Amino acid sequence: MLKEHKGSLLGVDIGGSHITASLIDMTEARVVSKSYSREKVKDNGVPEEILDVWINCIKRSIELGGINGSNVKMGIAMPGPFDYERGISLITGMNKLESLYKTDIRTYLSTKLAIPKENIIFRNDAEAFLHGEAHCGAVKRVSTALGITLGTGVGSAIHTAGTTLDANLGISPFKEGIVEDYLSTRWFVSRYRELTGKEIADAKPVFDLAASRDPLALGIVGDFITNLSEFLYNFSIRERPGAIVVGGNIAKAYPLYLDQVNANLVKLGIDVPVVPSALGEDAAMFGMAYYLNGNRPEENATLPSREITSLNIH
Repeated sequence: MLKEHKGSLLGVDIGGSHITASLIDMTEARVVSKSYSREKVKDNGVPEEILDVWINCIKRSIELGGINGSNVKMGIAMPGPFDYERGISLITGMNKLESLYKTDIRTYLSTKLAIPKENIIFRNDAEAFLHGEAHCGAVKRVSTALGITLGTGVGSAIHTAGTTLDANLGISPFKEGIVEDYLSTRWFVSRYRELTGKEIADAKPVFDLAASRDPLALGIVGDFITNLSEFLYNFSIRERPGAIVVGGNIAKAYPLYLDQVNANLVKLGIDVPVVPSALGEDAAMFGMAYYLNGNRPEENATLPSREITSLNIH
């Protein structure tokens, strides 16, 4: 626990396009709103463009929270591949944060923020997301839950018997490529370009058009629904979870697709509710706070390997 703000720890959520930081009050399970800080990140920028934004965002959160930075215990939810034990980025070939490949992030942050290295902990972002939702969010009363995050990449995790672990299925073979090729932002950008010859920055324009009943956009969303249904079927068939929770930027448009995904899974014999995140972007920060507070998986706990297959959904 932090001396300056009893019951609070600093949670940080880093994605391909953003960073969010806030103190988390563990006694009341809430974000300390006055300390909340968020910045956009240039995902394909040079190291300084990315790291400077991270530093400024974290510094602002510490300052707004009125705490002594040297005493901060900071938990960072980070997309993989990443050496979470040593704090070194291994992201390459993922179209995000690639300029940080093999950068010692822990040492850099420790030096720039004057925070002891041992007070900086990293964890897979999807794992942290599901941990937060399992403890105080959408699946807090579910003994076995699955979580996915949809955005710049695709994260996946499993929570069972009080332990949350990364499932690492985003890079699993799927259709003609890998899972991320069909469920991430780049799929929407690529598909829209293929059909229109026009460029978009992310999935939001497609969902906005779909909401206004644009036929082309509705077709793209329909293809996405099929892809997501197939992925979730494969993810859940062996686990038989009590629920599946979906987060990430693409999850914000869940009213346009989640009901149909649920209907597709029922047709396939998976009568498991797929629900949107209750905590939104705060989920991973809550997960990191619980992690720092001692709620960690057993050492060397692992998940069995899983194959992703394609289905015909009509």
